[in-house]
Amino acid sequence: MNQRIDKSNLPSRYVTEGAARAPHRSYFYAMGLTEEEIHQPIVGVATCWNEAAPCNIALNRQAQVVKMGVKAERGTPREFTTITVTDGIAMGHEGMRSSLVSREVIADSVELTMRGHAYDALVGIAGCDKSLPGMMMAMVRLNVPSVFIYGGSILPGRHKGRDVTVQDLFEGVGEYQAGTMSEAELKVLEAIACPSSGACGGQFTANTMACVSEAIGLALMNSSGMPAPYESRDQYGDASGRAVMNLLEKNIRARDIVTREALENAARVVACTGGSTNAGLHLPAIAHEAGIDFDLDDVCEIFRDTPYFVDLKPGGSYVAKDLYEAGGVPVVLKELSRAGLMHEDVITASGRSMGEELAMIDRLADGRVIYPVDKPISPTGGVVGMKGNLAPEGAIVKIAGMTEEQLVFTGPAHVFECEEDAFQAVQERTYEEGEVLVIRNEGPAGGPGMREMLATTAALSGQGMGKKVALITDGRFSGATRGFCVGHVGPEAAAGGPIALVEDGDMITLDAKNGIISVDVSDEEFAKRRAAWSGPRETIYATGALWKYAQLVGATNKGAVTHPGAKKEKHVYMDI
Repeated sequence: MNQRIDKSNLPSRYVTEGAARAPHRSYFYAMGLTEEEIHQPIVGVATCWNEAAPCNIALNRQAQVVKMGVKAERGTPREFTTITVTDGIAMGHEGMRSSLVSREVIADSVELTMRGHAYDALVGIAGCDKSLPGMMMAMVRLNVPSVFIYGGSILPGRHKGRDVTVQDLFEGVGEYQAGTMSEAELKVLEAIACPSSGACGGQFTANTMACVSEAIGLALMNSSGMPAPYESRDQYGDASGRAVMNLLEKNIRARDIVTREALENAARVVACTGGSTNAGLHLPAIAHEAGIDFDLDDVCEIFRDTPYFVDLKPGGSYVAKDLYEAGGVPVVLKELSRAGLMHEDVITASGRSMGEELAMIDRLADGRVIYPVDKPISPTGGVVGMKGNLAPEGAIVKIAGMTEEQLVFTGPAHVFECEEDAFQAVQERTYEEGEVLVIRNEGPAGGPGMREMLATTAALSGQGMGKKVALITDGRFSGATRGFCVGHVGPEAAAGGPIALVEDGDMITLDAKNGIISVDVSDEEFAKRRAAWSGPRETIYATGALWKYAQLVGATNKGAVTHPGAKKEKHVYMDI
């Protein structure tokens, strides 16, 4: 890019151009900017850096490289940060109620920072689960030229000759409770499971949404794969800074990239990698910001006819570092393309089409981490949707790693009114083999906050009971969850969904082969129970952010969003 971009139509003209903006320019001079830099396009460089967890600890450093890339192409970068709630720290207690809410706060805070300072484009760097979709939602909401970068995954720990992740620790708690792991061994495991910066190493929510960022086109190809500690990641930071200036010059905006077809590409990569069920929540939310109808049903339709061919934890054997070394997301997308399962005309953050990007990929599936698409691990996706009289608005389950026989489960309901009650029952072994554990009142509004249940599911696995019971909830399951665990049951209990009316002993059938979740209760009996239902359970959250979220949040199958979305907007920020 040799010519300076004309700012006459860019948002930053409101803070840098004309005599009336002399006071504004004085602030820029106060921060050491030159006159030339003040009159260049201004690019927001947003990170979720904090000291809460290893997921985000490297983002501040990565942002500096992005800024160098922006400067090299005659842009003026301005760095800012937003919050992150890290699920690994929040898991298993009241703190998990803050997790999904943080996605909205991240999107809102990035939007407000960009609007308030009239920035022209955005590079967003995110590490932990909700920060990835939150950052992408802000990009699409603002509809500015945008490039997303994942902060990178953690390196695996090594214990007794095998790779371990934080998932092994959550399951280790269950093993300790079951008496099959000593306290001393658990202590050794906790000291070595997470040896570096970076987000959880399995195909949990962070790595799932990192794969999505490439497949949806908002991230440069292969930028999500390299582990966080590798300083050679700098090449992607620099390239992303340069790329956003190219998009700005060509006026390619986030919604030019995030189309219906791009969302379908994103759902494909979730399915074929056995990704997190949380993608069924985040993809509709990103679509909502673009004004595209793409709900849980649409996501699950894609899942249904996508082969599962990437062998990653928790259902499989390998971690993100292994995927990177096997060629990363580009090779996965190339395999999907070979099967005719990719929309290749969509534009990407490089300014090139997906087809043009894939034409440059010459690596092949290694047959170990990435199987050839025509010889998959299973013919349908590692994540499937379910519907029935227990979940009229749908539910979702990760089946990666489950055998054919394990895909159907029938058993009596054992109902718990919250996660703590269920976890206590698991700890005390007051549940029975063959039961369907029903955890309700944990939905977006009813929780509030739609908590993940990894502590409970991992404890079950650690006790050796992960395949001997099933769980269903109107809350969420972690991307690290394995076993027959059905989440996102909708409508949620707080909205009077059927899950609110289930009683102990009701026979529940979960059929992941045919996508059915049903309870053996007649419509007449449900009507009788509904008439006697006392209404939503009262929570302790009567004020503050969680109360506010509970008032605003919508249905799970539409992404649990908190505002009307692009369909209702009366202006686009970039054109204001």
